[in-house]
Amino acid sequence: MKLTGGEIVVRALRDEGIHHTFGIPGTHNIELYDALAESATVRPVLVTDEQSASFMADGYWRASGRLACVNVVPGAGLTHALSGIAEAYLDTVPLLVLGCGIRQDFAKAYQLHDIDQLALARPVTKAAYRIERGAEIYSEIRRACALARAGAPGPVMVEVPVNLYLTRHEVDPAGWGPPPPIAAPIATEDQLDRVAAVLNEPGARPLVYLGLGSAGAGADLVALAERLEAPVATTFQGKGVFPESHPLFLWNGFGAAAPPFARAVVGRRVATLAIGCRFSEVGTGSYGIDPPRPLVHADIDSAVFGRNYETDVAVAADAAAFVRALLPRLVARPRDDALRSLIREGHEQVWRDWLARPAADRVTPARLLQAIQEALGPETVFTSDSGNGTFLAMECLRLERPGMFLAPVDYSCMGYSVPAAIGAKLARPDCPVAALAGDGAFLMTGLELLTAANHHVPVAVFVLRDRELAQISQFQATALNRKTASELPDYDAGGLARALGVEALPLARDADIPATLGRVREILAAGRPVLVDVAIDYSRRTFFTAGVVKTNLLRLSWPERLRFIGRAVGRKLLG
Repeated sequence: MKLTGGEIVVRALRDEGIHHTFGIPGTHNIELYDALAESATVRPVLVTDEQSASFMADGYWRASGRLACVNVVPGAGLTHALSGIAEAYLDTVPLLVLGCGIRQDFAKAYQLHDIDQLALARPVTKAAYRIERGAEIYSEIRRACALARAGAPGPVMVEVPVNLYLTRHEVDPAGWGPPPPIAAPIATEDQLDRVAAVLNEPGARPLVYLGLGSAGAGADLVALAERLEAPVATTFQGKGVFPESHPLFLWNGFGAAAPPFARAVVGRRVATLAIGCRFSEVGTGSYGIDPPRPLVHADIDSAVFGRNYETDVAVAADAAAFVRALLPRLVARPRDDALRSLIREGHEQVWRDWLARPAADRVTPARLLQAIQEALGPETVFTSDSGNGTFLAMECLRLERPGMFLAPVDYSCMGYSVPAAIGAKLARPDCPVAALAGDGAFLMTGLELLTAANHHVPVAVFVLRDRELAQISQFQATALNRKTASELPDYDAGGLARALGVEALPLARDADIPATLGRVREILAAGRPVLVDVAIDYSRRTFFTAGVVKTNLLRLSWPERLRFIGRAVGRKLLG
């Protein structure tokens, strides 16, 4: 049988369970889009910018665990999308990047969009390759999807030259099928015994530190913490892998970027069991942690061991299989009521401090985030942007499961929250989705509200307006006592939303929160997106910001510390 390249691609996407492609069609892939128009299962979503296409596909997977496709034209389509592809790469998010290529069937130079796309993509993908023959399209796309999901997940790019779309190819669908599974590493009996020996030591009082890679272990993570009677900290990406209502949940992170009670708890621990994490810069508060020793580290990617912190016992394994095999080897420890009380009282004190000083004419972040969770419900998925909003959400939200806090972490790309929220809502139509967009980041991808309106995607976008690039502004004010190029020109966010066909609501003070959120619920229930223009109060720094500033200051030599402090004090005194 003969099929066009586009028809073969759509068959492969359908068989992979990919329901959405995100992108903008161009002259090179109109045949693919024509095939998509005939599909009953794969829906193309038109975006306003290809950067948003990659963010949408990213948010789609993070919210649901299902793969989506970034569908881009050669040249500018790929370069626009690279920021989101790189975000997915550093945050271990699988994407299928379906790149179209220039003609390969004749040797003409200076073709439209002619650049070396694979060279651009290779540094930010697990693999990038070109399909040379039409008969290989189906198998190569399915192989790319398997590779994207396997091991430490990440984006994989497949380039399909335009001439393969323009022509038909002899294929035999009866022989099509999935590629052989890529086996995950498993822990050996000796490794499991070594880990158990460390954790069962009478003097061991372990800390459990969980990253997103541990999410597959599910309820076994609760059983693990209770068996060890150990406090649990998570990475930022791992927020929600351990239920944050549990009395052993400590904080997202630990060390200098955590509150005093969390630092006190960790300071008394002996041994760390880290699962599914990499000890990256952002997650560790600029490497401002000191894991209690010995450090046992389990991760599916053996390359992460010992990179930033010396590992005493390393286990390359799938987290779910590792925890499941480890549990029977652990000696159950008695309930530690003193530990649980210290954690409970610490959280209560943090919340008392957050709520004790409400802003008179602005919106208090903790009150807003708490109210959003109450108004929209416990199944709400949150997306955030690079900067202060991410750290506020990380500290203030309390989540019960993974896939509910989608944030750009290790690449930390601005503009993530709005398109990621659209992708998350398409993936999880049953769940409310709230985007926490910085007002600077909103200027980058806020036009995707048009996409939400056009496709009837009911997301709530909260634009956190302080008229600054808040995180950078706070760093500048603290370290330099001066702000440079971090104060934004004002703009009418509500007017912009209305121009895109989206209702806009002002939120000026704490007293307005209940009524505003009531209206948000009504608009979402009607199947429409909504923007809320929030006059946010950023006067109080997050624990994360304060900890990172302190960590980096103490990393300097004494002469450099004095120079930084003296400059800031001098500028303050001189006005």
